[in-house]
Amino acid sequence: MTSLFQPVELGRYTLKNRLVMAPMTRSRARYDGTPGELSATYYAQRAGVGLIVTEGTQPSDDGQGYLMTPGIYSDAHVAGWKQTTEAVHAAGGRIFVQLMHAGRMSHPDNTPHHRQGVAPSAIAPNTPMFTATGMQDIPVPRALSTEEVGQTVADFRYAARRAIEAGFDGVEIHGANAYLIQQFFAPSANSRTDQYGGSLENRARFAIEVAIAIAEEIGADRTAIRLSPGTTMWGIDEGEEGPALYRYLVAELNKLSLAYLHIMHQGNEPLLADIRTLWTGNLLLNRPGRAREAVGSDLQCGLADLESYGQMVLANPDFVERLQSGAAMNEADRNSYFGGTERGYTDYPTLAAASA
Repeated sequence: MTSLFQPVELGRYTLKNRLVMAPMTRSRARYDGTPGELSATYYAQRAGVGLIVTEGTQPSDDGQGYLMTPGIYSDAHVAGWKQTTEAVHAAGGRIFVQLMHAGRMSHPDNTPHHRQGVAPSAIAPNTPMFTATGMQDIPVPRALSTEEVGQTVADFRYAARRAIEAGFDGVEIHGANAYLIQQFFAPSANSRTDQYGGSLENRARFAIEVAIAIAEEIGADRTAIRLSPGTTMWGIDEGEEGPALYRYLVAELNKLSLAYLHIMHQGNEPLLADIRTLWTGNLLLNRPGRAREAVGSDLQCGLADLESYGQMVLANPDFVERLQSGAAMNEADRNSYFGGTERGYTDYPTLAAASA
């Protein structure tokens, strides 16, 4: 039986185990999007997992949604991230950057240019967002023109190139959690009448074009994508065609021989089984809220090749060691998830520190 602690070939790399740190927004970058000084320490502390996937990182000014999230499109961003990638590699880890365009999940007060957010269509998510002056309603976004959709694909391509310059081992495309790519999937956010709207094939087109562009730029074996079929957060409704869209999308993406597909599972077990069949490469599975006693269960039953974890890795820099030894896990401090200092970021105790 395959163990979580066995190596696995992933793209051009051999990972030391099948445990992955899931992407988690921490909002500790500088205002210009450059990773903060503690980022290198934070990620290097968690290099015991087979693969780290960073927090969502914007590929352009328009891609930013939240305050103090990092970017990967300027020289300053590249220089800042180099400190992190070098620290992770020195600790024996592998790290992919997650490219995240927030789309309509953005507020002008949170972006460098203070412009209206962009999206497939001018449909607001009808939810508030945290800004420097407190919670504010997200305004109606501006619909991207057909030409601007093409430019956004180019922005993703450019950001992927800069990521490799910064020393990242690869790129995970964020196609989940109600951000721009998933907004194209959902009729509740996409009422377009051009080649990016209407049919499920059209609504999947943007995601496929982004994946092709990045694979062409840095290699398919360093390119991955994350999806969350069935997500209903922030006004996303993929409709009755949702499962069919994902079956089509996964089959098309499978033709590209990407490094992995990362699924944030929302509970549709028949769809997950179909995705497992349609995807012939590495499948990375995340089940939000998975209990410790269930760690490894998807690998053992053949549903996944790797499993990703968020809060448990956030709170336990030595997550792998604690799993192997059966030691108790630290509890995550929710009050320090977003923004702040080293508290709840780089100060979680390890077993070695406790014994010392």
